[in-house]
Amino acid sequence: MDKRIIIAGGGTGGHIFPAIAIANALRKIEPQTEILFVGAKGKMEMEKVPQAGYVIEGLDIAGFNRSSLIKNIGLPFKLIKSLVQVRGIFKRFRPDAVIGVGGYSSFPVLRFAQSKGIPSFIHESNSFAGKANIMLGRKATRIFVASDGMEKFFPAAKITESGNPVRATIANSGLSREEGIRFFGLDPAKKTVLSIGGSLGAKSINESLDKAIDEFGLNNLQLIWQTGKPYAARGKERAAGRPDVWVSDFINQMEYAYAAADLVISRSGAMAIAELCVTKKAAVFVPFPYAAEDHQTANAQSLVNKGAGILIPDREALEKLVPAVVSLSKDETKQESLKRQIGMLAVANADEKIATEILKHIG
Repeated sequence: MDKRIIIAGGGTGGHIFPAIAIANALRKIEPQTEILFVGAKGKMEMEKVPQAGYVIEGLDIAGFNRSSLIKNIGLPFKLIKSLVQVRGIFKRFRPDAVIGVGGYSSFPVLRFAQSKGIPSFIHESNSFAGKANIMLGRKATRIFVASDGMEKFFPAAKITESGNPVRATIANSGLSREEGIRFFGLDPAKKTVLSIGGSLGAKSINESLDKAIDEFGLNNLQLIWQTGKPYAARGKERAAGRPDVWVSDFINQMEYAYAAADLVISRSGAMAIAELCVTKKAAVFVPFPYAAEDHQTANAQSLVNKGAGILIPDREALEKLVPAVVSLSKDETKQESLKRQIGMLAVANADEKIATEILKHIG
């Protein structure tokens, strides 16, 4: 009998794209599997999941607002409303299993599934588990993690160290550098810097590039600049009249961006790192300093310790980021060493490992 699986979560590309990778792997192994995504209304999963060819339903839910406590007054009501919506979704779809990938919608969906005895699975991409996942982990069927030492958050017997799923279009890309460069209309004779501040953009990275944008042309470099929506208009303004700068708020076909890139500027979320390991890129990391337990700094420092990355603290980015990139662009030995070391950390087929395990558990 065909399996019916709900995948819940989102909010950022770091949750959405692994979820899509898992969905694709489930369909690859069992083509008749029915998959329904559940996300949060107004969040980017409501756009990105349909683009990947899947159906998604949105919940009226929001997360805890740490910067403005007054904005949390309506939170209990939203949670109750979302649980009512989840009940309706389960009644219609009748899932055999649910998978939570993190993000606001994950919690009510997995909580409801667990209350009904439906197998529930968690994918925790970070080395520091979120509070909601820790709570859900107690009753989860299986928990997929990317780091060792996760038994401090979850029951050891339930953990499978799978790694982080990377989109197949990136992991299996056979694109050449020339194809990538041509896609962006850039010059194959110049070194290319790719800046990806996460799917929602990164203020310190954007401001650093804005301030020192002329440095790229002066050093025979060109830039592929993903700004995120908040900085998109300013980014386009700064790129005007500069043929060596390509700018967009979001890059849908990241496989071309990685193919084109000689150097990468990135935040250090778990999924960004997983993609850079698979694509073997020399990278300069600017960790997001307000991530839970400052896990992005821990992620980046771990890479630095292995000779697999360069770390620029967020507060120092404005002064140090572009000079560090320019310096790295002139040091071929350092670039090759970084590429070699980060490539050694790549995990292949995490999506298929997770999908196989889930299908095994639900028969």
